[in-house]
Parts: sequence; structure tokens; C-alpha cells
Amino acid sequence: MDLKKQITLHMEELDHIPETSFEKDVVCEDEDSFCLSRDNITALKLLLCQLDERKVENQAKCETHREKIQQLWDRLQVPQEERSVFNEHMVMSKKRNLEALQAEVQRLEELKLLNIRNVTDAIRSEIAVFWEKCFFSIDQRQAFAPYFSEDFTEELLVQHDAEIQRLKQHYEDHKELFDGVQQWEESWKLFQELEKKATDPTRFTNRGGNLLKEEKQRSDLHKNLPKLEKKLKAQIDAWESEQSREFLVNGQKFLQYVEEQWELHRIEKEKEKQERHLKKSKQTEEDMLYGTAVRTPTKRRFLGTTTPNKSRKLFNSTSSMSSATSNSTMRSVYGGTICRSPVPRPPLSANKCPAPRTPGSGKPPHPRLQGCNKENEAQLKGTPVSGALLTPASPQRNFSMASVASTYSEFVRDLVNTESVQSRCVLSSKTLKCCLLISSLHASNQRIDFP
Repeated sequence: MDLKKQITLHMEELDHIPETSFEKDVVCEDEDSFCLSRDNITALKLLLCQLDERKVENQAKCETHREKIQQLWDRLQVPQEERSVFNEHMVMSKKRNLEALQAEVQRLEELKLLNIRNVTDAIRSEIAVFWEKCFFSIDQRQAFAPYFSEDFTEELLVQHDAEIQRLKQHYEDHKELFDGVQQWEESWKLFQELEKKATDPTRFTNRGGNLLKEEKQRSDLHKNLPKLEKKLKAQIDAWESEQSREFLVNGQKFLQYVEEQWELHRIEKEKEKQERHLKKSKQTEEDMLYGTAVRTPTKRRFLGTTTPNKSRKLFNSTSSMSSATSNSTMRSVYGGTICRSPVPRPPLSANKCPAPRTPGSGKPPHPRLQGCNKENEAQLKGTPVSGALLTPASPQRNFSMASVASTYSEFVRDLVNTESVQSRCVLSSKTLKCCLLISSLHASNQRIDFP
């Protein structure tokens, strides 16, 4: 009964209608009424084998038609919407599917004749791709003259169809060998790129560990390329023994081509080495003639403005230094604090110490100037001097500006009266500083408190 079920399924897949009485009995009669004699069992097995053969034959025909249809669709650039309508027949292999596939092939063939030029150009593109895959030389490509013809006829189209079929078969027969050669080509190009990067002076600026990865990859390629060449040499020798002809890559023996590539690489490396040596020698000669120029990075000038804090610190440090030099005598004498308003700075010459003089050298100071100096000293020491307006000393020994003003007026009067002999008077730096200080205090009408 299993044979009967299988026969029924095969007939359904093939859309086969029972023709003989025996086939009708197998399909239509019940299992109980069907006689299972030896002859019937043998006939069932024979019928099942026939149906199997027809099924395989139909599947092969459908597959051939599908490939042809797909090829014509691509060449004729049939839109996807039109192809999707035919999806059912591109999967099933029943009788009706086979008939639909045959009709589609016929339709596309007629359409192809109406677009011979476009179809021929599409086939030529495929031919060029297989030329590259099979490493055809220029002479081998030019040997196919119809490829360069401009007379687009049905005969030209047939020639292109035959050529593309031949190239496909040639590639499939030696696919492993062609793939090995392609792998060597890609590895060799990558190895050359990594060699160039290894001599690039800017490679040290890269981040992310790329330098280490590239160096490891270059080292692996340098080891694997000879192994791949050895493997290809064994395959090529076997192929040449079998085909009784040389295996050519771009019109040249592959092993000879490999040796030339390595030789060119060696020459290029030697050339780069000589250029570096020549450049280094030239630099050494220039250094010997003109000296070595030491190029150190220079600091860029600060173009911004200083912050208020920095300027305040700078002013405080400067004022403290000037006050330390000019007011050190007064602080040591009075032991107090002077409160005064800002005044212009004294000239730089006032800060210079007077040159030491030998005793007896130079003329004595004028009596009136000497008296003024004594008056000023007496005022600073706190002793009363005749003719001066002094305020009674407080417990902190404070004095008013009246005494200072009277002393200063007398000093100015005496200085005017002695204008004729002023050239001979040499004032000490301490007296001049004291006068400048008193004048500034008088001008600002400030009070000086001494302890």
C-alpha cells in the first residue's frame, strides 16, 4: 500500500492524469479491492520508477528555465514588480509550472531580439568580469574579436552568449586555483601598504594601538605569503601536467610574476635606504660647514592683560618695597605709623645712596642751612626749637602740621636768600628726602601721628 500512496503523490506533483486502466485502478480503487498479486506489485514498482524519472526530469527542466529567465530579466532590466508575479513558478516544479516557465522564456527571447544592443552590452560586462577573474592577458582578451564589433546582430549576440558560457565553465573548472591567486594578490597589496606605513614618520601620532596591530599584521603576511606561494606552486604544477599547457596570469607564468614582484619590492627598499643615507650625509656636511642649528621651541608671548589680583599684588609689593626703603628711618625713630594719601613717586636719584666722602674734603655747609637741618632734627627728636610753632606733645608724642609748616617756611626763606651760594651747597640725600616728605604732607594737609 505504500507503493500505491507514493504513486498517487507523484501523479499529483506532476499533474499526471491516469491514462491506462492499471493507473486508474491504482488511483481510483480502494485498497481492499485492489489485488496485490506479484504481477501487480511488479507493475506498481515499474510505474513508481517511471514517475520518479519524470519528476526528476521536470525539476531539471524547470531549473534550466529559471536560470535562463533570471539571466534574461537581468539583461533586459525587467522591473521587480513584474518578476514578483512569477514567484510561484520559480519554486514549484509541477507540469503547469514547467509550462509557465517555458512560456516566459519564449516571451523574453522575443523581447531580447528587439533589444539586441542593450543585451549585447550586458553580456560584454559579464565577459569583462570573468576576464578579470581568470586573469586573462590583453592578447587573450583581444583574441575574441566580436567583443569589439559595433554591428549588433542576432549572430553577434549568439557569439557573445557562447563566449560567456565558455568563460564560466573555464572559471568553474579551475576555481580553487583562481581563488588562490586572487588571495595572493590581495595579501600582496595589503603587505605593500603596511610596508609604506611602517616607513611613514607620522605613524607614531596614531592612537588606539593601531601601530602595534599593523606591525603584527605585516609580520604575519611576511610569513604567510611564502607558504601560500608554495601551495600555489604545487597546484599549478599539477594543473600544467594535466592540461599540458602553462598556467598564465595576465599573460605571464604566475611563479615568474611572483618573483618579479618580490624583486621590485627589494629594489624599492634599497632605493629608499640609499635616499635616506644620502639625505643624512648631506645634512652632516651642512652641519660641518655651517654648524648645527639647535631648534628649541620658543615660548609664545603672553598677549592678554593681567588680572586685577595680579596687578594689585604687584602694586602692593612695589609700594611695600619703596616704603621699606624710604620710611625705614622714620619708623625706627618714631616707632609709629604714618597715614598719608598717595603721592607721586620721588625721582630714582633720590633713592641712590650718596658716595662716601673723605673728611675735610669739600666745603662746609652754609650756616643757615645747617641751622635748618638742626631745627628739623630737633623737631624729629621732639625737642623745642625757638621760632617754631609746636603743639604740646601728647602721650603718643603726636605733633600737628603747624610746626612742620613753620619749619618748612623758614627753610624755604633761607633757601631763597642763599640762592647765590646754592651751587656750593651739597645737601645730603637724607635731608632731601625729609624735605620732599614734609612738602607732600603740607600739600595734602595730613596729620602725622607718632607714638
